[in-house]
Amino acid sequence: MADPARLRAHSQAWQDRRRRDVRNVQHGSWHDRCRRSRRGSVRRDRRRRGRRSDRSGSGHIPLKLGVAVSGQGTNLRNLVELGFDVAAAVTNRPSCGGADFARRQGIPLGEFSQKSYPSAEHRDAAMRDFLVEHGVEIVVDAGYDRIHTRPFLDAFAGRIINIHPSLLPDFAGGMDAIEQALAGGARRTGATAHVVTADLDAGPILLQEAVPILEGDTVETLRRRVHEAEYRILPKAIRMMEAELANGPTVR
Repeated sequence: MADPARLRAHSQAWQDRRRRDVRNVQHGSWHDRCRRSRRGSVRRDRRRRGRRSDRSGSGHIPLKLGVAVSGQGTNLRNLVELGFDVAAAVTNRPSCGGADFARRQGIPLGEFSQKSYPSAEHRDAAMRDFLVEHGVEIVVDAGYDRIHTRPFLDAFAGRIINIHPSLLPDFAGGMDAIEQALAGGARRTGATAHVVTADLDAGPILLQEAVPILEGDTVETLRRRVHEAEYRILPKAIRMMEAELANGPTVR
């Protein structure tokens, strides 16, 4: 079982050692190289290469996902159907569709309703520990409607992906981005997969896909097309992060 304190220490080391190691790329690439401690990351990568194989032929090694859901869980379902290694799921809404899907699939599910904890930090610390216990290496926020606090962000620094229903930075900061785009008369919106940081919806962009807003669109018709874009780009974004973390930047 992984030690949360040790994981946090490694995450801080990554940030301190690799703060200036940034790769400048355009849409569809990871703007920030993941930060790793020298000894810990090399040992982990060697163990991964020894126990896993590249299932896709793309040159990367699949990592264990933890998926956070608050709604219907359609992105979670899509990832499972595509064969991703979903090691655990977490939710703040135990009765949501995503939680029900995880239960039916036999995916270990952690329930973290805010009313069960004295603060968001306590909730996130418990959620962090649950995911660490299940060996999660990448966290995917797939319709998760809570903001991560420091205990969670520190533990999974550079390893959290969020899927947002707009072309960030447009319509950032909320779950009603589709409604905002339609009400605001925008000609297009879309979906963005990005790395989660302490700044809400402002982390490095991995991938984006534009979705035109058509005459006569309703919230539901537009949402359907935005979700279809999410289903296309989120798996690609995860594979990008898997490749970056499993193969790793050159350690200097």
